Amino acid sequence: MSLAANRAKPDMAKPTLYKQIRLDIERRILTGEWPPGHRIPFEHEIMARYGCSRMTVNKALSELAQADLIERRRRAGSFVRRPQFLSAVLKIPDIRAEIGALGRAYGYELISCTRRTANAGDRARLGVTKPCKVVAISCRHSADDLPFAIEDRLIDLDAVPDAAKANFKVDPPGSWLLHHVPWTEAEHAISAIVADDAIADGLDIALGAPCLVIERHTWRKTQPLTAVRLVYPGEQHRLVARFRGSE
Repeated sequence: MSLAANRAKPDMAKPTLYKQIRLDIERRILTGEWPPGHRIPFEHEIMARYGCSRMTVNKALSELAQADLIERRRRAGSFVRRPQFLSAVLKIPDIRAEIGALGRAYGYELISCTRRTANAGDRARLGVTKPCKVVAISCRHSADDLPFAIEDRLIDLDAVPDAAKANFKVDPPGSWLLHHVPWTEAEHAISAIVADDAIADGLDIALGAPCLVIERHTWRKTQPLTAVRLVYPGEQHRLVARFRGSE
């Protein structure tokens, strides 16, 4: 979708106009209307639509680049920024794609999805202090009809408002977020546990069986986006990272 036409009085209102351009583009990025990798209209296109100078457009795009929402490429234009991964272990995987890459059939079951005012536990988990709304999701991923992982996720609706309208009965939340919501920072905490009754039932494994747990938080700058806990059968899942030493 192109930027809506918005003719303005020439550059007497430059400060207001550049902010309007920045906010219009930022809204499209943060709502997922323009996903990671999407090309932003060229500067001359934005100039024509807003009736402004190249300097005004450049100021708006520069601020978006400084906020890590877009990347500017010489001669190619500006694009919605894609997340940068540090290593295989730190990569945020799309479980659906991961299972497909193994040559196995992916399955997905939404167990529960509720919108609510964040309670104290939700806020602590997301790392926020102010009142907010969240989407709380519980689901199960399978490979060849065998349980692959169970997922427990919170999404901050202040940061990701379009999550309130997403169809998580069809779209796995991790896949939806990766394709619609840009992020700038992520953290993984990896641990091992033994299966309690709920986990054993969810993964169809023995009570007390070893499990791998990945807890992930993602942020855009300092704003929390989502917190997720993924539990895998320990004997069926491993993490691999390949890296080089200094020469």
